[in-house]
Amino acid sequence: MAAMTDSSLYELAGRFGVATDYDDWAGRRVPVDEATLIAVLGALGVDAGTEEGRAAALSASDTRYWSRSLPPTIIGRGGSETSFWVHVNHGDPAHVWVRLEDGTVRGGVRQTDNWTPPFDLDGRTVGEATFVLPADLPLGYHQVHLRSGGEESSTPLIITPAWLGLPARMGARRTWGLATQLYSVRSKNSWGVGDLGDLTDLAVWAGARHGAGYILVNPLHAAAPTRPMEPSPYLPTSRRFTNPIYLRVESVPEFAFLPKRARVWKLRAAIQAKARKADTIDRDATWAAKRVALKAIYRVPRSDGRQLAFEAFKEREGRALEDFATWSALAEKYGGNWHEWPNALRHPGNAEVLEFAQRHSSAVDFHRWLQWQLDDQLAAAQSQAVRTGMELGIMADLAVGVHPDGADAWALQDVLALGVTAGAPPDEFNQLGQNWSQPPWRPDQLEELGYQPFRTLIAAILRHAGGVRIDHIIGLFRLWWIPAGASPTKGTYVRYNHDAMIGIVALEAHRAGAVVVGEDLGTVQPWVRDYLRARGVLGTSILWFELDRDGNGGPLEAERWRELCLSSVTTHDLPPTPGYLAGEHVRLRDELGLLTRPAEDELADDRAELAAWMAELRRVGVLGTHPDEEQVILGLYRYLARTPSRLLALALTDAVGDRRTQNQPGTTNEYPNWRVPLTGPDGTPMLLEDVLTDPRAQALAAALQSATVPRPE
Repeated sequence: MAAMTDSSLYELAGRFGVATDYDDWAGRRVPVDEATLIAVLGALGVDAGTEEGRAAALSASDTRYWSRSLPPTIIGRGGSETSFWVHVNHGDPAHVWVRLEDGTVRGGVRQTDNWTPPFDLDGRTVGEATFVLPADLPLGYHQVHLRSGGEESSTPLIITPAWLGLPARMGARRTWGLATQLYSVRSKNSWGVGDLGDLTDLAVWAGARHGAGYILVNPLHAAAPTRPMEPSPYLPTSRRFTNPIYLRVESVPEFAFLPKRARVWKLRAAIQAKARKADTIDRDATWAAKRVALKAIYRVPRSDGRQLAFEAFKEREGRALEDFATWSALAEKYGGNWHEWPNALRHPGNAEVLEFAQRHSSAVDFHRWLQWQLDDQLAAAQSQAVRTGMELGIMADLAVGVHPDGADAWALQDVLALGVTAGAPPDEFNQLGQNWSQPPWRPDQLEELGYQPFRTLIAAILRHAGGVRIDHIIGLFRLWWIPAGASPTKGTYVRYNHDAMIGIVALEAHRAGAVVVGEDLGTVQPWVRDYLRARGVLGTSILWFELDRDGNGGPLEAERWRELCLSSVTTHDLPPTPGYLAGEHVRLRDELGLLTRPAEDELADDRAELAAWMAELRRVGVLGTHPDEEQVILGLYRYLARTPSRLLALALTDAVGDRRTQNQPGTTNEYPNWRVPLTGPDGTPMLLEDVLTDPRAQALAAALQSATVPRPE
């Protein structure tokens, strides 16, 4: 009986893309617990707890497949033929055609052999045929139509670029850019948190003075407008919309007509005085002050042209904006956890939600207006960066998922898996695994919806950006699902249609003229990197992780690094390089109880790796015999410049000698993650104005500028 149970459970898991075993970071094959499989299948709407339930689920899966006339979504690539199945009454003719997104009707669809036997569907014999679409269909979102037996049906067709690569305007040139956590970069004009005005100024400095081609910024996704504001940019309430804490209040056009501007200056001065005395960033205080100022500006009458622009913005953003603004108003009244709201308000489709929005129309409209201002200021920042001379301008960052209690989880709950969270299995650096507490996409529901929620997300993130970094891009292939209440070690992988997910990202980037960088660190199947390279999606290389794993395990020589890649010395999940050189990543993990072996052993291995890197830097001539810390960091970036990587990144923290890490994976409040302001080598907070004149930053920027091909005159 046990063998039969295992067989049906494994078959169900296979049909729904749930892994029954996997290879861990050390290459060991690990079987997945039966309880995990049952819980994960349950999150996909499959009752797998009993043999009877499994048999019923398998039968329902067959019925669902044969009941369809066409696949839920068809994915193709430009320049290649695309085949797909159709189901009709056995023996009936089938006529298939394509309607392009511009309304043009295309024929040229041909039928090819399909020897699948007919299926008895409740007494109706259904046959399967295979059709092939022509290779010359344009890129875009189209519809395939089928007519048979007097009935007509259709399904989405998405033709994606076979290859993306870098935008044509870059040619064969390499470029470098700054990588920064914007909230930490404060100026004399910001309100205790770095804002879009600061982002613009930093981009202008890097581009105009030092020839940088882009500025990579942390996710600017929206956080809940309630206290305490979630500090992690990687755990947003919405990835579709932006956090209004980044607004430069004084840049809103209506600010010029505010009757009592002195009150705004007083609010800003109070926040700045408090920020100067604090060791961490206080988002709650900043947002409380900014909200008062922005609410006053919102009430200022707009010109006819400005009002028309606002109406156009609302129409363009449609239902997604309505849901987000309504959720935000609800959160201000009932709290930021929608699971604790009155039952009638827990789903956006309920009539009571619409009634609430109508009764609180001004509160809802304020949140629409905030997103409009953010859209304007993001557009201005990108425009200024490009006009300064940057090839790419702003490179956005897309988080893996969203807060389980937030706006997207509420608005998209029918497309997200409940009862599980996304995370990562144990690896060499995070030896206990990670639970990100985020509800993952349901791959089956995405396909049912023609990937519309994902399409609009990617389009939004690229609207005012020349590129996007996708955090944990492996999650578009497979994602580690952890059942509620289980440890990260008790999860399993769930497979996504990577041709669809990567293809849509490539299509939206192609339309935006943008580059895509995938964060492909950690446990990655080798073929995945090959696939990304073949689709023209850049990978990510961090110097400390670039080891010759096929040789002696030492540093990977610069000339052997990947070309289609964004390369950096460090990342936000490690201490800045001054801290890394001092072993802060080992000390901090030991202090927080995150190591699975003695700290002495961990530190000894780390020091051996560091010594190997110092020897490699000396071998290639970028480091002297007795260097100080600043010379070592300069040598590391000069080594980075010797790689063939098309994009090089300088961490702003390295540029100014900061030592404190922004985030320690595996912790929440044990460490002040995402709340660390930018500081200099002595730990003194640095304002943006200090950065722009800092000799250390200028030297590192010059080193990377000299390694990239100068722009033509």
